[in-house]
Amino acid sequence: MKTLRTAILASCILLLPLGAQADDPLPRAKPEAVGMSSERLALVRQRIDAEIARDQLPGGVLAIARRGKLVHFEAYGYLDKAAGAPMRTDAIFNIASMTKPMAAVAALHLYEQGRLLIDDPVSKYFPKFAKSQVAVLDAKRENIIDRVPAVRQITVQDLFRHTSGLVYGGRGATPVHKLLPEGSSQASLTMTGDEFIERLSGAPLLHQPGAMWDYGFGLDVLGLIVERISEQSLGRYLQENVWKPLGMNDTHFVVPADKVARYAKELPIDPETGRPQSLRRLTAPGKFECGGGCTASTADNYLRFALMLANKGSYANQRVLSRKTVEYMAANHLGTEVINLIGQTGDPTRADYGFGLGVAVRTTPGISRTMSSIGEFAWPGASGTNWWVDPHEELTVVWMAYTPGTIRWRYRQTINALVYSALVD
Repeated sequence: MKTLRTAILASCILLLPLGAQADDPLPRAKPEAVGMSSERLALVRQRIDAEIARDQLPGGVLAIARRGKLVHFEAYGYLDKAAGAPMRTDAIFNIASMTKPMAAVAALHLYEQGRLLIDDPVSKYFPKFAKSQVAVLDAKRENIIDRVPAVRQITVQDLFRHTSGLVYGGRGATPVHKLLPEGSSQASLTMTGDEFIERLSGAPLLHQPGAMWDYGFGLDVLGLIVERISEQSLGRYLQENVWKPLGMNDTHFVVPADKVARYAKELPIDPETGRPQSLRRLTAPGKFECGGGCTASTADNYLRFALMLANKGSYANQRVLSRKTVEYMAANHLGTEVINLIGQTGDPTRADYGFGLGVAVRTTPGISRTMSSIGEFAWPGASGTNWWVDPHEELTVVWMAYTPGTIRWRYRQTINALVYSALVD
């Protein structure tokens, strides 16, 4: 009976207007007032609740804004399924690589001050990169048979757009991958920023700088450049220049003790593989604040950040970047000569996208497996979180959920279909 009463209580709580748990980042409006269908948006809860009932994900939070109005801000399922704790709209999630666009904005903030240039060589800040070499692999890509000098130096633009050759060790099996840390979070746990730069600069590049989009440590290095120029930690710089002005009070590199009760928990077993899964708990500092994937945030907070970009650099009368800088950030920076592996080593749901400064950019109305418009931009997180801005539709969406395995790609498509299907004008 106790279990039944707990389940009934949880169900009742989930029916309450959960938007009251967090400050709405925008004025609310009925969907019909901004060209969306309430009836079609109701399918979101139907679909997600069904997935939660099948133990495919513990829960989530979805925020949708259109034409400057908040039309949907709801929680689904459980904050902690094992404890029976219902999800809440102010739940805190590891956002993984959704950290990257924020690190990019920090760097662009310095760019606007003339303190950082897009074509600066990385060696200007970390001299050991001046003599970078590129690995030559055998035909089976199993051995490094030579190292040749880079044809040019890695630039700041390469860091922004993942064309540096500094690839994630966990995204491939070549001897170069094996010389590098698995990813941003692992790197920040095992080495200081100086040790990280030493490790990267001492390994050969997998590709010539500028030759190939291949997912990697660019935004981590860029975050350390922000620290070098500003003489502040990346977190402090973001706090003073991005998070605080935008009211992002629940975005942190380390989740404070008084907020841990709102920290969401993943399912202990991957529903697709049946294997144990776990996410790093950001309750203690790493050895450096990685710009590639080491922050936690809420749907409300990240919506504020996304709306700042949607509004060309300002939100709630706070300007973070200029209009032209945001336009530059969200433009495609991959020339036709760049081999684009975004769908192979990055995110399959962004296959055939271009890439700007820290964000993927849609360049065609078709081809991709998701709906949106030319000019839509975003970059998701490996924990399962996602967001996007569609300027043409005046649409901004944030989805917070823990689906850290390959299942996350299914939910990116599912949420995309449900949201765009609700557009009627």
